[in-house]
Amino acid sequence: MRRALRDNGLSIGFGLLFLAALVGQAFAGRAAFNERQLADSGRQLTLLEYVTSSDFAVDVAENWQSEYLQFLLFVLATVWLVQRGSNESKLVENAGTESDEQQKVGKHAEPDSPEWARTGGWRTAVFSTSLGVVMGVLFALSWLAQSIAGRSAFNAERLAQFQDPLTWFGYVGSADFWNRTLQNWQSEFLAMVSIVVLSIYLRQRGSPESKPVGAPHDATQESG
Repeated sequence: MRRALRDNGLSIGFGLLFLAALVGQAFAGRAAFNERQLADSGRQLTLLEYVTSSDFAVDVAENWQSEYLQFLLFVLATVWLVQRGSNESKLVENAGTESDEQQKVGKHAEPDSPEWARTGGWRTAVFSTSLGVVMGVLFALSWLAQSIAGRSAFNAERLAQFQDPLTWFGYVGSADFWNRTLQNWQSEFLAMVSIVVLSIYLRQRGSPESKPVGAPHDATQESG
């Protein structure tokens, strides 16, 4: 058990942080929602009612889609785009999809390489793009969830004000939807730029997200 916890500490640690933050968001979000309901003479919601409401769903989904978009773009962009000196970039001369030998596929696979990396053909082609594809699907699903939950929450407000509800296409083209979307996207893009540039000049000893403390600023793709 101790070894399993050690070997999977990163995923377990962040998984627990995710659950703790999600629970905290549920309690804080319900409190904020009920405060607005009280001011508007609306009905207070129980915790279960709130976490199954469109208001909670849209707040969660809009953050998830921006995070998956961040990783999708980073996974795809770093195939071709490089940043000399950044630990988040591969070597400048390796820009592109790289050779089979570099990627250890087909006849260049090692004994412990994944089976689909060794077999060649469509299996290797699928496996070679599986990370980007899955990230893209997760982004699309969470973006769709945001649009559906967001429309429901937005229309609830419109109906309370005796306004006609919007169709899904009408909501996706609305200012409310794009305000929710872009305010998350811009923060993700800023974070990506920050880690790429700051990792050129700053260090964190022992972190694979940083170069070794003594590595020169122009060293690229080194882990410390």
